[in-house]
Parts: sequence; C-alpha cells; structure tokens
Amino acid sequence: MEQFDKSMTAYCGTYCGVCSWRESTGCKGCRANAGEMFWGQCGKAACCIGQGLEHCGQCPRLPCQKLRDLFSDPEHGDTGERLFNLQSWADGKDVYRELRRPK
Repeated sequence: MEQFDKSMTAYCGTYCGVCSWRESTGCKGCRANAGEMFWGQCGKAACCIGQGLEHCGQCPRLPCQKLRDLFSDPEHGDTGERLFNLQSWADGKDVYRELRRPK
C-alpha cells in the first residue's frame, strides 16, 4: 500500500492516489479538480462541496441514493470499499481500500 495522502481522497470514497487514469489524463485528483473530472462534473463531489463537507462520510445521509447507485454500478461500482473508506475517513483514520469491481 502506498503512503496515504489525504489530498487524494475523493468525495465519494475513492482514493485517487492509486487511480490508473490519473497520470494518463493529467488529473490532479477529485479535490484539486473540485469535482470537475476528466470525464465531466461529478454530482457526488458537487453535493459535498455545496454542503461544505470534506467527503460523503461526513454526511448524515450516508449512504444516500446517489452513493448507493454508484456502489452498485456494474462498470464503476465496488464491493464495499468506498463505504469502508468514507466511514474510516469520518473516524479520522488515514487508510483506504482500493476499489474492486462487483462480480
């Protein structure tokens, strides 16, 4: 596991520090891009920014429907890693789990 860099935490629970797209797209990470990603504006990031939250783990509605839809997305979903990350970050733990696609 790479050293944890808090600036690489995405609003949705992804850890941008290990993203394979970052280098090839010139992406600086979700936070640095204020949710304006190489593929467009991220609704989850916009929601957090609008509420003044560091990430969705600080939201009392965790996990909201937007996140549930993301978690279960066949192409971009995961198997619980984002929720683990968000809960860990909300508890002040500097850890992450890399995302795995659902089978």
